[in-house]
Amino acid sequence: MINKLAEVDFPTYWAEFRLMAFEGYDHRRQPKRPEALLALVLGDLHRTVPIVRIHSQCTTGDVFHSLRCDCHDQLHLALESIAKHGSGAIVYEHQEGRGIGLIEKLRAYELQDQGLDTIEANLELGHPVDLRDYALPVEVLRALGLRSVQLLTNNPEKIAAVRAGGIEIVKRLSADVEYNPHSARYLSTKRLKLGHLSSAASEPHTGPAHRQRCRKQAQ
Repeated sequence: MINKLAEVDFPTYWAEFRLMAFEGYDHRRQPKRPEALLALVLGDLHRTVPIVRIHSQCTTGDVFHSLRCDCHDQLHLALESIAKHGSGAIVYEHQEGRGIGLIEKLRAYELQDQGLDTIEANLELGHPVDLRDYALPVEVLRALGLRSVQLLTNNPEKIAAVRAGGIEIVKRLSADVEYNPHSARYLSTKRLKLGHLSSAASEPHTGPAHRQRCRKQAQ
């Protein structure tokens, strides 16, 4: 299902990673087409139990630092946590907008601007609540030889997929990050309607730490 096509040195702000490119086919999807995945790997994945995150592409958050979601901060949390731990991997998979794609995600944003939540907007557009499938990201973890991980996620679907792939989750690490008035409803909806394991407070964070992070992101 998975083939590694490239591997390069990848220096980052946090650490010197290895960046690997994979391509795979999920035979359950029709039409069958190749899907690209990236694995950002640090250290010896077998000396200690590595920290792992499966991160779904979010152009608006990861690239443009949108405050409407927590994706950008969760990605940076994973990079920082892996660097401090000394070993780990991020599997970056291209299922934008919970699988509906970038354009449809923006159409869903339009409906959210009119009052719908993220789930209601997807359904209004005729999409399932979540189209993502984690079979290929889990195959990447297996290709890396991982048998046990510390999984950084709040998403119960990712937890179930990793376990179904025969990989032991020694510990679940919280993916909670600071949030703001723009993302508060979105995060609440994920927690209340999708069962995400967030322990975030009910009120958005607008204190000095949040404002300082926003200024740094804007620089």
